[in-house]
Amino acid sequence: MIAPTSSSAGVPAEAVVPPVRRPFVAAFRALLVLAAVTGVVIDLVTGSPPRVLSYFTVQSNVLVAVVLGLSARRAWEGRPALPPRVTGGTLLFISITGLVYHFVLANDASGFAMTEGTDLSGWHSLSNQLLHTVTPIGVALDWLLLTRPGGLRPRDAGLWLLYPLAYLGFALTRGAIMSPGSIARYPYPFLDVDLHGYAGVLGNAVIFGLAFYALALLLVGLDRIRPDPRGPGSGPPKTGFRLRAPVR
Repeated sequence: MIAPTSSSAGVPAEAVVPPVRRPFVAAFRALLVLAAVTGVVIDLVTGSPPRVLSYFTVQSNVLVAVVLGLSARRAWEGRPALPPRVTGGTLLFISITGLVYHFVLANDASGFAMTEGTDLSGWHSLSNQLLHTVTPIGVALDWLLLTRPGGLRPRDAGLWLLYPLAYLGFALTRGAIMSPGSIARYPYPFLDVDLHGYAGVLGNAVIFGLAFYALALLLVGLDRIRPDPRGPGSGPPKTGFRLRAPVR
């Protein structure tokens, strides 16, 4: 006997709705992957790989390349998007990279500038723009305009801070085991124990940590009010078929 017809018989929409490919989205994300990979490769080729990989900038851009690469493939194949916690965290980390660079490291008035003696010509200039400006802006646009809203929760903000906290431990441990006077013993001026002592560095870490947490909460709040790229009232496309429960 056939059960009554029902449109909610427990069969997922993916079983009857063909995947919707998004080639434009895939292409945009592929360009961001190219920008991140190009910037990282330039730095690796022109500098010391162990030192280059110790920078938060490079690590966050490697994360962008991985996450946006996976997202591009899913968009191309019409597969479900990555979890919002993953894409939101990636946005937070690359936003930290861009904001800290432009407002702190490249700002002589900040007290932590890294502009003195820095070679920003040729390939170094290209890599600097790609890693600190192009990828942060591109990832922000992708998140704002090409991903579905509403998937983030306030607890995600706290979970995301585990990475900056782990990076702090890594940077201090690395500096402690390196010989005094080593090049880039501490990757950033606000983490330099030789200049500020451990108490000063921890104080800087608290200030930056609070700022990062506020930024994370801002992203969670924006996620609840930003527009859905699919438009209002959108949902799985209609197929014209009504699902029936299995015959028993």
